[in-house]
Amino acid sequence: MALDPAIFLAALGITVLEFTEAAAVGLALYADSGKRTAFLYVALGSLVIIVPTILIGSLVGLLPSVYVRLVAGALLLYFGIKLVRSARRSVLYARKGSTRPEHFERGIMATGFSVGAIEAFEAGIVLVGLLPNGFVATLGGMSIGIVLVVVATYLLRTHVRKVKQADSKVVVSALLLSFAVFWFGEAFFSLSDLILVPLFAAFALVVYFATNRSSPRPTATAEIGHA
Repeated sequence: MALDPAIFLAALGITVLEFTEAAAVGLALYADSGKRTAFLYVALGSLVIIVPTILIGSLVGLLPSVYVRLVAGALLLYFGIKLVRSARRSVLYARKGSTRPEHFERGIMATGFSVGAIEAFEAGIVLVGLLPNGFVATLGGMSIGIVLVVVATYLLRTHVRKVKQADSKVVVSALLLSFAVFWFGEAFFSLSDLILVPLFAAFALVVYFATNRSSPRPTATAEIGHA
């Protein structure tokens, strides 16, 4: 059975595109937490969707995409705002020169699972359409795409750990907020993934300035009392 190159490339492209976005969040979560289980949660979320896609095919397409995207958007918005506050606290502690033990936030890992699932769902919608036209080509393209993303993520993992924790939280929160807005919009409109680039840039700037703003100076009341 000849391998259809068009179907193979389509499956490869959509897999790399969607799973690269999930991997980016996984790397950011790993940079923030230092826990390799960040990747595990993203992978589990992806497997929950990808395995049924291969086994039951078209049934995945029956999932209510609007509600899936709205729920995912709400989760990411919540955790994104929560992480902005955490980034602000990290900046304030760094300015004081004090050390503060950082804890692995389980809620953020739940977000990693959600990201993995929704990105796999986005890829699954396309893969479901390709499977009947070329099962082997679709499976081959998807498999190679996943391997490429995993290898690239593995190679980048050592570099992201060099980023300061406050800065990594800015990146993570900007990513989460960008995905939240994107999925809220995609629940009602057809959006291109390219819109994530300006969304991330905008949120990164807003979060950076919000978390690195100057702290309020002490009031002059104490000085007047000593006058």
